[in-house]
Amino acid sequence: MSPDVDLWFRRYWPRPSARLRVVFFPHGGGSASFYRGMARLVLPTAEPMIAQYPGREDRTAERHLTEMSDLADRISAALLPALDRAFVLFGHSMGASVAHEVALRLEHRHGVSPALLCLSGRPAPRHHKPGDKHLDDEALWEDLARLGATPPLLLANPQVRRNVLPTLRADYRMVERYRPGTAPLLSCPVAACVGDADPEVTPKEAEAWQEVSRGGFTFRLFTGDHFYFRGQEDDLVRWLLTTTDREAA
Repeated sequence: MSPDVDLWFRRYWPRPSARLRVVFFPHGGGSASFYRGMARLVLPTAEPMIAQYPGREDRTAERHLTEMSDLADRISAALLPALDRAFVLFGHSMGASVAHEVALRLEHRHGVSPALLCLSGRPAPRHHKPGDKHLDDEALWEDLARLGATPPLLLANPQVRRNVLPTLRADYRMVERYRPGTAPLLSCPVAACVGDADPEVTPKEAEAWQEVSRGGFTFRLFTGDHFYFRGQEDDLVRWLLTTTDREAA
């Protein structure tokens, strides 16, 4: 595998002979390790790869990226050497927009398409909501608490706050300044999923992802909030792989 792949993706369980690769794109403020448990569940059917954005975990010394186009350009170029077999793109929250932008670049610039593009916990482009929370650290921290992915003890820790805020601020800036615009349609199958109590996106806004492709579309409403998959990772991964197999048939 190329150095660019190793820089941008964590392959905790390399499986060079796997027939399928599943690529995970983390949420805003998130990192590769957050998805390690869920990614492992695609074994032994597929090889998981998790995107590691600059400025976090083992890439802490690198500058955060704050433009969606810049991030998607770099990720799509780095991913190309790993696309020698069928692949799935799965993105959650901010990661759904990243996955969509990467899929657009792979198909329309490089002529390769995923077996499935799965968008989780994110409104479709037509329902994108700009914002300005990235301008206010208190608003950022309150939003992090509201979404419920971070334990209260960590939220109350000043050192954690100092360490996390730069990444959170950069990612929120990226999402809130992002303007999807009118993109060419994809040809790959698309799936969308969301929690029924997600405060960030309604089922209708998630179902509108069907508008981004002329391929097939599948929708799944899970029980839960923005991070609905916690505690039901098995169910999500099973649905993801089953949907991929059905669309490939």
